[in-house]
Amino acid sequence: MRFSVTVVPTDRGAPLIDIARAVEERGLDGLWVPDHTHVPTSQRTPMPLHGEVPERYRRNLEPLTCLAMAAAVTSRIRLGTGVLLAAQRDPIVTAKALATIDDQSGGRLALGVGYGWNVEEMADHGIDPGTRRARTREHVLAMRRLWEDDVASYAGRFVSFAPCWSWPKPVQEPLPVFIGGAPTPVAFDHIAEFGAGWLPVGGRHLGDNVRRLRDHVAAAGRDPATLEVIPFTAGELSPAKVDALRAAGATEIAVDVAPDWSAARTALDRIAAIANGQAR
Repeated sequence: MRFSVTVVPTDRGAPLIDIARAVEERGLDGLWVPDHTHVPTSQRTPMPLHGEVPERYRRNLEPLTCLAMAAAVTSRIRLGTGVLLAAQRDPIVTAKALATIDDQSGGRLALGVGYGWNVEEMADHGIDPGTRRARTREHVLAMRRLWEDDVASYAGRFVSFAPCWSWPKPVQEPLPVFIGGAPTPVAFDHIAEFGAGWLPVGGRHLGDNVRRLRDHVAAAGRDPATLEVIPFTAGELSPAKVDALRAAGATEIAVDVAPDWSAARTALDRIAAIANGQAR
């Protein structure tokens, strides 16, 4: 079992480089950060599990910049987007940024992608919410061509570009892509097609959903044993919670940590103690 943290870095919280260093110093395995370019004030779309958007999501920093900075002050931990709103980003520019982070970090990037929930945010990017899942798929597949082909091209409904060169290439072949969110047929289709695994929110019914996902992946002709399942959890971590998530099929646990330094340090110490078998 791997142990990582997810944090929403803000302009008022602890510097992300300090949190990244602390994660690595405690022997933990990874750091995940989310993506919102902006949060429309209307808030007509309720945030899942929260309702009103928490303050830290209104002030979150840009994730790829954060991961690049975290890579510069660490040498071991995995650095992930949890999750990147790929449909709202230009795939050519984003592919180069992600490949650069993976190249310069020595192959430590993990790309978690999500479909998004904030309809007003999507509209500001010119995205029809009804197409966001199909767009996300195409953006990821187009980026993979840029990462994996010396001469890359793509022709789809939402993304199209003529043969081109784009370097650097990621160190990892392939760069691992995870799908975040609810256990929907579309999400499982995308994992089966191109995903390294699933980033569920919480552990409710995780065991049943992991079994369904593995069956889905096996039906597509892939080995389900290669999948990673990384639930993003909130609240204090306990050994009992770890045991339950492990039994349900989790391969890693990403624990939500507050961005202020005092709370983050306390939480990281607790997670490290559990990871090392020193807490009950």
